[in-house]
Amino acid sequence: MVSTDTVRNVVGIIGNVISFGLFLSPLPTFIKIWRKNAVEQFSPIPYVATLLNCMLWVFYGLPIVHPNSMLVVTINGIGIVLEGAYLTIFFIYAPKDLRLKVLKILVGELAFMAVVVSVVLTVGHSHEKRSMIVGILCVIFGTCMYASPLTVMKMVVMTKSVKYMPFWLSLVSFLNGVCWTAYALLKFDIFITLPNGLGALLGFLQLVLYGCYCRSTPIVEQQNEERKRQEVEMA
Repeated sequence: MVSTDTVRNVVGIIGNVISFGLFLSPLPTFIKIWRKNAVEQFSPIPYVATLLNCMLWVFYGLPIVHPNSMLVVTINGIGIVLEGAYLTIFFIYAPKDLRLKVLKILVGELAFMAVVVSVVLTVGHSHEKRSMIVGILCVIFGTCMYASPLTVMKMVVMTKSVKYMPFWLSLVSFLNGVCWTAYALLKFDIFITLPNGLGALLGFLQLVLYGCYCRSTPIVEQQNEERKRQEVEMA
């Protein structure tokens, strides 16, 4: 009979693969930014939120905090590298005011992590206490990461266009939430269950929204281009 730990490890490996796909899914967006030399209306918020989330989960999965969680450490370590690369590209092509905004957020995140590490290692005298402190923070900021596309979803509803909500990012986000929720439920870990369960729900809602507005996107873009052309002619 296959043990629960074996099944959980298999699900965790699948989760690593899907999470890697999640981290790679913004790549077409940043290729577009690089080619156009402009960030247009793409928001940096999902990427700075993901970066902080990855840093917290790496800390959570370390043996000094929550033993036997190396699958959590490996994929979030990769996430830190990729999100750092994305933000570097965004920083290069963003206007000055947006650069300053991103820089302030990043400095704040690094300062926050330094405080968290110091407090946890000072106050938490057992794995249980350390896991609880860091786990609560992971739930809070993991929820923020999954909720960050809500601003984009609002834009989709207002513009009736999915131009700034990449389909693959929504799909992989949904699959990632489902897989890690299953991983957490096999050997119950509430700190992994809560944010990823919410992530699965929000990912599903993004897919529904995409299905509602994907057909209207070309029409909306054509109308915007026609409006811009008329404005140029009248100028």
